[in-house]
Amino acid sequence: MSRLRLALVGAGAGGRLRAGPDVRVGRGATVRISGDGSVRLGAGCVLGAGCRIEAAGGAVEIGQRARLGDRSVIVALAAVSVGADAVVGDWAVLSDAEPAAADVEAPIRHQPLSPRPVEVGAGARIGAHAAVGAGARIAAGAVVGSYAVEPASA
Repeated sequence: MSRLRLALVGAGAGGRLRAGPDVRVGRGATVRISGDGSVRLGAGCVLGAGCRIEAAGGAVEIGQRARLGDRSVIVALAAVSVGADAVVGDWAVLSDAEPAAADVEAPIRHQPLSPRPVEVGAGARIGAHAAVGAGARIAAGAVVGSYAVEPASA
């Protein structure tokens, strides 16, 4: 794990990447920020090897001591927040956007995206290979099992 790599990535982000002390970054982890996106990494959080954060116009906030597993992915067009001490398992996906079904005749790749914020509460655990979709709110201390698909809350 290396803090130096994070510092080098942050240098090109124009102040839109903020990292607290003792953030650890695994080999091959990437943070991409575009548009009005921003990323805040809390003190002592861990980005696993190959982890990917994409702030494509949205805000990503990772709480203190939270852990993103190896090859996990976060995509934010609106906002994704992971609470303090939360764990996101290896290969898990958190995405705040899903295609709308405006035209049933059009292929899904041509549908507009509908972004809604995703919240993972403090101390929550997201299992390996789980998918957390747009609008989902995971309560503090909750557990989402491995390979689960967590749809948006009603």
